[in-house]
Amino acid sequence: MAMIQQRLLLSITASSLPLFMVASLLIFSGIGLRDPWPADEPRFALIAKDMVETGQWFFPSRAGELYPDKPPLFMWAIAIFYWLTSNLRIAFLLPSAIAALITIALTYDIAKRMWNKKVGLIAGWMLLFSFQFLLQAKTAQIDAVVCAFMTFACYGLLRFLVLKDTYRWYASAWFFMGLGVITKGVGFLPLLMLIPYIWYGHKAPKSNQCFQISAIKWATGPLFMLAAISIWLIPMLVLVSLSDSIAHEAYRDNILLKQTVTRYADSWHHLKPFWYYITSVAPWFWLPTSFAAIFVYKDWQLHLKKHELRVLLPLGYVVLMLLFFSLSPGKRGVYILPALPMFVLAVAPFYARFNSHSAFRYGLLVLSLIVAVSLSILGLLGAMGVPSVSSLTGQLAIQPWTFLALTGITALLFVLLSARINILLAWPLVMSVIWLSYSTYGYILRNPYSVPVGVLNQIKQHVSAEPELAMIDMSEQFFLFSPYTMTHFGYHTPNDIQLKSAYQWLESSNQYILIEKKLADDTCFDTSEGHDLGFAHRRHWLLLPATSKRPDLNSLCGLQGSSVKIFSRSVLPKL
Repeated sequence: MAMIQQRLLLSITASSLPLFMVASLLIFSGIGLRDPWPADEPRFALIAKDMVETGQWFFPSRAGELYPDKPPLFMWAIAIFYWLTSNLRIAFLLPSAIAALITIALTYDIAKRMWNKKVGLIAGWMLLFSFQFLLQAKTAQIDAVVCAFMTFACYGLLRFLVLKDTYRWYASAWFFMGLGVITKGVGFLPLLMLIPYIWYGHKAPKSNQCFQISAIKWATGPLFMLAAISIWLIPMLVLVSLSDSIAHEAYRDNILLKQTVTRYADSWHHLKPFWYYITSVAPWFWLPTSFAAIFVYKDWQLHLKKHELRVLLPLGYVVLMLLFFSLSPGKRGVYILPALPMFVLAVAPFYARFNSHSAFRYGLLVLSLIVAVSLSILGLLGAMGVPSVSSLTGQLAIQPWTFLALTGITALLFVLLSARINILLAWPLVMSVIWLSYSTYGYILRNPYSVPVGVLNQIKQHVSAEPELAMIDMSEQFFLFSPYTMTHFGYHTPNDIQLKSAYQWLESSNQYILIEKKLADDTCFDTSEGHDLGFAHRRHWLLLPATSKRPDLNSLCGLQGSSVKIFSRSVLPKL
């Protein structure tokens, strides 16, 4: 791995410094200016912080409750940066940012090797300014990191299968797939690239170097993937066997079965139709690459007829991955992010084709103009107090109109400038303005309303020096930012059971229940005894003291002690 990184670095510094300077500016801008935001970021940040503070790395826990939804590698990455920096604001965004930069480097390098330097640069720029790529690069979700590992695997396969490099590239591809698996279960999907290659084998001449490798060498690939997976899996299984813990056994069974096979085949949320990715995600979130693809269709046909591996393998991988995720009933747009670098790799070589079409060049200019004008008009109308626009912010209590107007007007000026210089610059300039503005002014503007600090500050006015708080319908951001000991009753526990558990838990004067107002109405508590904490994340919060318990409902609201699940997170000293 060190050798691969060294060679990539030499390639970057020798030929593509402007690309990586701009990429670094756009990707790393704003780090340290904001906290983790819902829905996913506080969860991963909280788990990583707890890893460092408790020393429990092999069983990720969410405020005391084991978290079996995802393997731990991404949380490890955040935890390592937190351990190094002691600053969660910096640490939680670094893994995604670094992974995105590596993904650009891999895409650039393999395109340059398979085609030429110009194609490599085009591929790098196209990936950088594809909307979904930068969105995930600046978000603390798993997908940017798993995308990097899967791109590493595709890189290794292409070096071996197309460029006929040595066997170590084939082995490294399997190893990075294993790292992808312990980041997110789908990390093995670069194997899909072997399907079009096997088809190609029937058309390839007998002199093909890769097909002459012994069956034993082909078969040893999975061993390298298992070696990577074993970094986490073997210690976890050993610790489970030694712990004699029902909770740890449930964690093992959940993460190895329910969160992999069941989540894919019988998903219980994010249900979308089969065509969701083709109609609602790729055309819009993969701009401008998706738009360019319209103009290279004939080139693809021509090269596929010639059995051109440089087109067949990346394009076949993209098609098969889209099919794989489309077959699952549960769908999220970020799932297909790892296909984007290979899609760019299939489009970039035909730059001359789509660049020669005035429909592409002026179409991209119009798209840029629509984005800039829309932001400008929205910001100006909101600043003028037009009800239909100003009401869009709802209960967020945020007024983004100046931010939107300034961003839109600046973007519009750059569109007009690019129309005079080079219209192909319109999209990169507009995206640069939007991301830099959002990463600075936007972060500062939004952050106070995306963290529960306001509600937690209100609590200080009503509680004793060292209170204990229990939360109904647990939200990770409260546990991440709370200065108090926090308790919850199970993330997946039904709310009616949580309410009864809280009723039994609430006994002393220094104990309080943090609850959304609509959940507290008509329950076991007298809400008139509670303290109104205001709104956070569009939810109205109450703080209920022990005096809010309704003793007349004791027989109805009480639970047997053995039925109460209690998970607690104490406030630990800072590192």
